[in-house]
Amino acid sequence: MSRSRLAPGVEIVPVPGRGLALRTAEGEFLGVRTKDADEDALLAVLSGAAPAPADGELGRVLAAFEEAGYLTEESPRPEWPAARRRVRLLGDRVLTAPLAAQLAALGAEPHTSDAQPRHLDDLLRDDPAAVVWCLDGPVPDGLWDAADRLPGHGVAWLRCHREGRQAYVEPPAVAPGDVTSAHVRARRLAATPAHRELAAYWAGPRTTGAPSDATGPAAALIAALLADDLSRWATDAPDTTGLPARRRLRRVDLGTLTVTEHPVLPVPDVAPTPKKNG
Repeated sequence: MSRSRLAPGVEIVPVPGRGLALRTAEGEFLGVRTKDADEDALLAVLSGAAPAPADGELGRVLAAFEEAGYLTEESPRPEWPAARRRVRLLGDRVLTAPLAAQLAALGAEPHTSDAQPRHLDDLLRDDPAAVVWCLDGPVPDGLWDAADRLPGHGVAWLRCHREGRQAYVEPPAVAPGDVTSAHVRARRLAATPAHRELAAYWAGPRTTGAPSDATGPAAALIAALLADDLSRWATDAPDTTGLPARRRLRRVDLGTLTVTEHPVLPVPDVAPTPKKNG
């Protein structure tokens, strides 16, 4: 067996009078029966401090861990590929500033702009690998229409916006056929009986009271969600939990900083109305 460590989120804890227990990534505790295997040697291997033996009782225990999916191959953190490093950030600085800092720490090359380009050529300027657009408010009608065409030109397209005390982090679109902002709007209108009110809210005007813009912690959370989506796309990391990223709309409660996930699918093109005979 090659050198292995516990998978992310999996932990081992000694329980007084009961031996070792494994806490799964989902939070469930399982007893570990080591029999004649040396527990200290087992913990050294699982922490990455010692190589895994090929056989013996310790090897048997490790093989059981691996079969159950609690081990991962030790490997360096994947680097952000050079071809996908240039990320263009558009929108409001309260959201793009923390996102730029997180992306830079992960190895990307974020470039922030206050522009609101309406044309595809402007969005593709400087050859970005990805475009992220963050709005600290609702999305004006038509603002993201051109950006919805980015995946067809090989550019990843991510976005978020705020509506009152809720923020929405839309699924990354990285290829033709992925969920666009227009698809999300259509799905949300179809899912609520207040579709007329929601459409009117998006179109404005809106009367507001006390400011409800994204605070520092809320902006950092939204930025972290987007940075994680971008990093997983750039390094081709697989989805490990929850809904597939490209089919997932996330709603962030800005008051409690809780995140809920909702499945969302592309909206098929409407078939043309058949022509009448004669």
